[in-house]
Amino acid sequence: MVSSNDAGRAGVAMPGTVPAKALVLLSRYREVSIAVVAIVLVVYFQLGSDGGFLTAQFQSVVLRDTGRLGLIAVAEVLLMITGEIDLSLSGTFSLAPYIMVLMSIAWGVPLAIGAVVGIALGVLVGLVNGLLTVTLRIPALLVTLGTMGIITGLARVLTNLESVPITSDPYTFVFGSGDIGPVSVLFVWTLAALVIGHLALNNTAYGRRVLATGGEVQAARAAGISTMRVTVGVFVVTGMAAALAGMLYAGRLHGARYTLGETDVLTVIAAVVIGGTSLFGGKGSVLGAVVGSWLLGVLNNGLILMGFSVSDQMIARGVILILAVAISLRETRQ
Repeated sequence: MVSSNDAGRAGVAMPGTVPAKALVLLSRYREVSIAVVAIVLVVYFQLGSDGGFLTAQFQSVVLRDTGRLGLIAVAEVLLMITGEIDLSLSGTFSLAPYIMVLMSIAWGVPLAIGAVVGIALGVLVGLVNGLLTVTLRIPALLVTLGTMGIITGLARVLTNLESVPITSDPYTFVFGSGDIGPVSVLFVWTLAALVIGHLALNNTAYGRRVLATGGEVQAARAAGISTMRVTVGVFVVTGMAAALAGMLYAGRLHGARYTLGETDVLTVIAAVVIGGTSLFGGKGSVLGAVVGSWLLGVLNNGLILMGFSVSDQMIARGVILILAVAISLRETRQ
């Protein structure tokens, strides 16, 4: 049996503190860490709410929140696997549904056609982000921070800081407000994205190219993979997913507003990292991202149920994000 001293003399780094040991355990068994955190949160909120947290009605709210975050998180996983990140999601999330509703009100365009235009807007934003990143070699963090400012400002100008109602019942049912039994349609859309994303990443040549691009770029290029094309393509998928998610959430709220998704981008990134996707690329889990979205849905709604203020909720989400990044960094270094 090798003692910690022997391991140290042999050059094996051993964690010396309790927090460090905990991080090692959590990073090695990510699924266990998510389960443990989820159980702790559920027990805490259930006891603190006098049994109100685990009611079917409240859990349907949690699933709606999971659906809102999970759809974008599935696409963000693919992007982060390539080693990139997209901060412009919140802008696309808010602008796409407003363009759809504006076309319907001002020009009488059917909502279905407006929805296609809104998704095309997300594709365009993703394409611009991807091309600027790979051709000008500007870090994606800075590119998407810039486009986020542009899109958010444009949304404010077009909306004049006002919300626009969506009055079509068939649209709002299919795009967000409907429920299939106790399950929100939003969550059904996310489940569909989960299945498609999981199969694409793990069972197709496309998924192998995405993993190769984020893992070993030089090896991927030597194998004939156009890593620039793969990266741009994943940016496009992410922009499209953000636009679709925005239209779904607008349907849920029966209206488009410039504040839709305003605080969601960091929450989505946290969900993706919590779910096991590396910040440095080459590794990720679509299922983990959806589970991470559910965990944050539990956190967000549980804090509201317990009466925490908006400020306290922001602090809690910030702490969760820092812990997720710490675990990801520890995992990468092992």
